Amino acid sequence: MNLGCPVLKSLGPYFGIPEAPSLTTVPVRFSSITLTKIFREVTEGEVVNVSLPCCEAYLVMLYLEDTIHSDIGADGTLAPPRWCARGSICVVDLRDGASVALHRSLSSLAIYVPKALIAEVSELSFPSKSTELRCRRGEPDSVVSNLGVVILSLFETDASETILGHLGIAICAHLLQDCIEASSIRDDVVLPHRREAAAKEFMRKNLAREVCVAEIAAAAGLSANHFSQGFKKVTGYTPHQWLMHARVDAAKELLCQNDLSLKAIADSCGFVDQSHFTKVFARETGMTPAIWRAKRIN
Repeated sequence: MNLGCPVLKSLGPYFGIPEAPSLTTVPVRFSSITLTKIFREVTEGEVVNVSLPCCEAYLVMLYLEDTIHSDIGADGTLAPPRWCARGSICVVDLRDGASVALHRSLSSLAIYVPKALIAEVSELSFPSKSTELRCRRGEPDSVVSNLGVVILSLFETDASETILGHLGIAICAHLLQDCIEASSIRDDVVLPHRREAAAKEFMRKNLAREVCVAEIAAAAGLSANHFSQGFKKVTGYTPHQWLMHARVDAAKELLCQNDLSLKAIADSCGFVDQSHFTKVFARETGMTPAIWRAKRIN
């Protein structure tokens, strides 16, 4: 089934919720954009599979709440669960379709963007530039998140197609700009501030769990290799070293609360155990957490 030509009225049926509220408009000339408010409940211990057909379009998913899902490969294999935080987005090329397994309830704004619309917006805003979007997985994106807030308010009113069209163009133009920026960055160029900030924000929000460089790089919108090199040039630290610093800083704040045990602080800040916490903290500060706390309180 190819959805590149007909107007898609809603993404709801593909998520098992045919009644999901949806808005559709034609922002530029011929191609439409469809925005669907998705809430797919998943009970504890349940896994819900969702499949979208092959079409010449992109799916842009803005997560309204934290969720967890796994990509399903063409051969049916299940990828490791992926954490997608509130305010982050996924951009998926639907050329070969897409299938995911939901491990937690999904609350999102699902945006169906035909590639023909991307071409129209590119011609309008970025003549002679690329008309392809960069696939993204669980990356924070404040622009799409803020535009999403405005779009969600339109579901509660008689949405003006003119306003909706402008918002659709803004989303497409932003995603195209991101793609142009990412493709223009060379390995010898220092990491741009916006991508550095996105990586640091992601690490701070995920202190309590294990995160790999690939996840952090994805949050910055770069390959793992390019991100690691650029991050070291900008900060003087590897991503792992910076993450350890951030965990120690977070631990210092919690140590000021005398009612928290060292084990609880170690767990909250993402250290392997209390011993690991003590070792890293002492290396960073020159004293154990217990001594640091005693000096701070006294």
